[in-house]
Amino acid sequence: MEGSSLRHGLTLLIILQFTTYYMALTSADTPFHRQRNIEYIKSSCSTTTYPRLCYRSLSIYASKINTSPRLLVHTALNVTLKASKSTSRLMIKISRIHGLRPRVAAAMADCIEVMGDSIDELRQSIGELGHIRRSNFTLSMSDIQTWVSAALTDEDTCMDGFAGRAMNGDAKAMVRKRIVKISHLTSNALALINNYASSQSNSP
Repeated sequence: MEGSSLRHGLTLLIILQFTTYYMALTSADTPFHRQRNIEYIKSSCSTTTYPRLCYRSLSIYASKINTSPRLLVHTALNVTLKASKSTSRLMIKISRIHGLRPRVAAAMADCIEVMGDSIDELRQSIGELGHIRRSNFTLSMSDIQTWVSAALTDEDTCMDGFAGRAMNGDAKAMVRKRIVKISHLTSNALALINNYASSQSNSP
């Protein structure tokens, strides 16, 4: 009886070990899958205007993105939205500093407003992406392309407000550096969106 119980226990242990090993092999987090996911992101980013930034900002989410163009776009938009919200909060703090030159204060106020619009447009895009179906794909992607293009225009408008020597200073340098990065992230996201839209529309 004791021998039978021991054999039964060993059999269960072997089955458990095999199951664990099999799950590890098929997991998306194995070295093979990680490398495949990384290569997918690198290849996708090579079509963007700022491929290094694209790769740096998205490769840390490789296991989440896998090789899904939809998840790639979703992650790119979320990364851009997060950076935009962070910069918007910074601009609001800077705008409350006493002693800002009138032109700088006015440019900051305008920038806060257009960045608010940009954030809304990115949010709309992320929301629409979550509702895409085969039946509404073309229309939804068109809306997303429009919103992200508008967000990019808003960011350019913000940067234009800080143009000229009269606007030089710490506030301009701090804000402009962040806005430029957001603009590049948005540009990359739009390129990935366009690739996704064209790849799906060209599929049989």
